[in-house]
Amino acid sequence: MSTKTARSTKAPASGKQDAAAELAGLEAGLDALDTRTTTRPPIGRVLVKKVLPPVVAVFLVLALWQAAFALQLKPEYQLPSPLMVWNALAEEWYKGTILSIIWQSVSRGALGFVIALLIGTPLGLLVARVKPVRAAIGPILSGLQSLPSVAWVPAAIIWFGLTDATIYAVVLLGAVPSIANGLVAGVDQIQPMHLRAGKVIGATGLRGVRHVLLPAALPGYIAGLKQGWAFSWRSLMAAELIATSPDLGAGLGQLLETGRSYQDMPLVLGAILLILLVGIGIELLIFAPVERRVLRARGLMR
Repeated sequence: MSTKTARSTKAPASGKQDAAAELAGLEAGLDALDTRTTTRPPIGRVLVKKVLPPVVAVFLVLALWQAAFALQLKPEYQLPSPLMVWNALAEEWYKGTILSIIWQSVSRGALGFVIALLIGTPLGLLVARVKPVRAAIGPILSGLQSLPSVAWVPAAIIWFGLTDATIYAVVLLGAVPSIANGLVAGVDQIQPMHLRAGKVIGATGLRGVRHVLLPAALPGYIAGLKQGWAFSWRSLMAAELIATSPDLGAGLGQLLETGRSYQDMPLVLGAILLILLVGIGIELLIFAPVERRVLRARGLMR
């Protein structure tokens, strides 16, 4: 009788041990699936995947450009060769003015973008979370975002004259709607469960905005920031191109206008290339790393 009792008490215990072992094995398997390898790919593979394609694209563009020049599809004064454009930029470099020109535009664009960020972020939160405000302001923000920035330049000149205030006003009018709309789109994509969970743990008011709302809306917010920078850079070039004055200093837009006024097509194309390179550089050095970091943290990118 005692032997049967011992066997009957051992059987459930061994069954529990087997179930625990199976559960531990299942958890280990799931952990193995979730585990990501941290080994970095070889430098050669990185160069082939990320560096070689843009280099090949640039080479093809230059080859087609040189071919069009050689075939004389346009007169030389309308379509200069890549070498002629390089020489025009080299001449500006030897004058010692090109770095100051680039810095003038980049500093203006950065300051205007920061101000637009400080205005667009609370505005976007207000529109996203307060329904009457969204009904009143939401369509206006969308309309302002689609309005070409150059349309604001004449009005800004009348309001502020040929001063830096004109340039910054055009930049803000171009960038603020994009930043606000990007944040609104990010907030709209937040799962309601996350917001309710934040309220349960006491994350309300400004604390909820900081710890729940903004982190959850971060992908859409970053997309809005990227678009806001693009709009601020475009707006800045439009303002510098039209609002020219010795008091405003020399920026890339003024360099472009100088080339046009002197019918210097190599200088015009050189200024366009500098504007393009600065925009690409800001994207690659600032926004792309931030976006990759956010996506990796959310498991959306390896």
